Amino acid sequence: MYFCTHFFRKGGHDTLTNNTNENQDPILNEATEAKDATVEATTNDAPAEATESANPFNQASETPVHNPDEFDWSQDKAGFGAYDDSQNDEMKALYTGTIKQVDEKTLVMAKVVSINQDDVLLDIGFKSDGLVSLTEFRDTPDLKAGDEIEVYVDETENALGQLVLSRKKAIAEGAWEKIQKIMENGDIVKGYIQNRTKGGLVVDVMGMDAFLPGSQIDVKPVRDYDQYVGKTMEFKVVKINEVYKNVVISHKAIIEDDIEAQKAEMISKMEVGQVLEGIVKNMTSFGVFVDLGGLDGLLHITDISWGRINHPEDVLELDQKIQVAVLEFDNDKKRISLGMKQLTAHPWDSMKELKEGEKVKGKVVTVADYGAFVEIEPGVEGLVHVSEMSWSQHLRNPSDFIKVGDEVEAMILDIDKEEHKLSLGLKQLTSDPWERIEEKYPMDSKHTGIVRNLTNYGLFVELEEGVDGLVHVSDLSWSKKIKHPAEFTKKGEELVVVVLEIDRDNRRLSLGHKQIDENPWDTFASVFTLGSEHEGVVSEINDRGVILTLPYGVEGFAPKKHIKKEDKVDVKMDETLKVRVIEFNKDAKRILVSHTDIWKEAERAQNSEEEATKKRRSTNTSKYVDKMNKSSERSTLGELDVLANLKAKMESTPKAKPKKEAKKAEPKKEVAPKAEASKSEGEDLSSMTVAQLKAVAKERGITGYTSLKKAELVEVLSK
Repeated sequence: MYFCTHFFRKGGHDTLTNNTNENQDPILNEATEAKDATVEATTNDAPAEATESANPFNQASETPVHNPDEFDWSQDKAGFGAYDDSQNDEMKALYTGTIKQVDEKTLVMAKVVSINQDDVLLDIGFKSDGLVSLTEFRDTPDLKAGDEIEVYVDETENALGQLVLSRKKAIAEGAWEKIQKIMENGDIVKGYIQNRTKGGLVVDVMGMDAFLPGSQIDVKPVRDYDQYVGKTMEFKVVKINEVYKNVVISHKAIIEDDIEAQKAEMISKMEVGQVLEGIVKNMTSFGVFVDLGGLDGLLHITDISWGRINHPEDVLELDQKIQVAVLEFDNDKKRISLGMKQLTAHPWDSMKELKEGEKVKGKVVTVADYGAFVEIEPGVEGLVHVSEMSWSQHLRNPSDFIKVGDEVEAMILDIDKEEHKLSLGLKQLTSDPWERIEEKYPMDSKHTGIVRNLTNYGLFVELEEGVDGLVHVSDLSWSKKIKHPAEFTKKGEELVVVVLEIDRDNRRLSLGHKQIDENPWDTFASVFTLGSEHEGVVSEINDRGVILTLPYGVEGFAPKKHIKKEDKVDVKMDETLKVRVIEFNKDAKRILVSHTDIWKEAERAQNSEEEATKKRRSTNTSKYVDKMNKSSERSTLGELDVLANLKAKMESTPKAKPKKEAKKAEPKKEVAPKAEASKSEGEDLSSMTVAQLKAVAKERGITGYTSLKKAELVEVLSK
């Protein structure tokens, strides 16, 4: 009896999930009825005394308290009757028969007890029922009370003592293998779109979350994903990641399969030239995709209009209905080329008769590297090549002359009606400057032009639009050797030139710049004579030697061996050096100079003078020694007094001095007449070298002659 009482108390506690006695298992009810019958029989058969004595409430309060460890639980001391072992086993069997053994993490069949707006109450034959969210039964929209359905036992008793069941996990338990088979077979599966995510939608497919990319929702671009949330749609499984258990599905694939069937049917009935109605589906820079009713065709931008357009949106709009003609289609590739302009007559067919040499007006619609297209009438364009834009021989970018949108007048140069091509020219509307080139630019005439281009061999000077000429690098300067025109001038600068040669047939002019001045080398021949000395400034140092800037801006070259300095120090840029001309070539316009020769000649002269002095002293000493030796051989001690007196007498005699002064004065008398003669004769002075002229200036006592040039020295000495 105690066993049964405990059972129902516990059962009453565990049926918090809205279980009632009416809904209890029939086996449990049967066990309850058997228990009540047993209790009644026991009560009726027992004597009154025994009953009273067995009633614990009628016993005195002095009843001893037993130790639980010493209590005999096999005997009913509470007065509810006594059960033997067989009766306890029977009651235990009745109890265990009412409860189904359930293992966690397993699949079981459950009976739907009731359904409300949020949950489904399920009975799995356990001591308590389980609640499952209604959202997990989307795959069974017709579910009702009394139906049996498979569920997953997640927990037999959670922290609250409740049974936890899952319909979703029951579905997912075998869903992976099913999805794999569906993908292999190409079958269609239904799914419930739960929510939106980045790049697409999350779909419940057979209890598993699958990803539906935005590009796979429909064949048309989908801009609003939210409109599909909460819908049940059909899908194809397109990709499975077995490692991460990810599934990618597509609704577009189902549509495409239907479209392909429609395409095959449409293409089988399609013909070139057939006129169809379509809707502008998508626009690109190169054309428009037209939906022909399940089949897309490309309408190229050049086939939209006979006239030139920059973008399809200039003529068409999205979702616009248009009439198109089938130009070409490919059965295998399912490609269709469409045309819209072909439904109207070609403008060339209705255009008035054009003639070569005729002037026309039009609008510039396109500018390219090679020229520009001018639209004369809608759909009729002519090309103005860049060479026909200007008389200039140097081709430039067409954008330098015209730009898109300009209204221009041109001349028709060539007409090709079959190819619908028209060649136009702009320069033909102006006079050709080369027709009267000899009159405008005669030989040896001076003009001012603009430097347009520089090359290694020269530069091009534009005298006017269409007339330019070449100035060779050798014709830039008389005095300087220019390696590149960039050393002399730059693009865009003005330059005075002289016309040297005219080639009318080839439209070429030879120009020169140095020719604006007379050739100074005729004068240089008299200035830079051999042996003449000048001061030069170092302007360039190279491996072969040094280039110096000499008077009058002319350049001279000193080879390496002729530029060595007396102090052995290397020459530096912008250093001023005294040099001597060792070579002058008028034809080659070359002057060779030497700095080394100057100081080496002075050194040699000094050395020669010192050697002569030493030699003269040595000769006088030898003569004196010999004389003294000879006299000493004849002399006696008595004669020494006579010699001493003779020496004293000779020293007191003034005759020896006049002789020496006379000897010194004689050469001066010879030089003076020469100087006077050179003063009166200018030709003699000009024929003298610089060194000779400086010697004359030194004799005359002229100061500052060392820095004077030859011409200046001649002028000074002639006064």
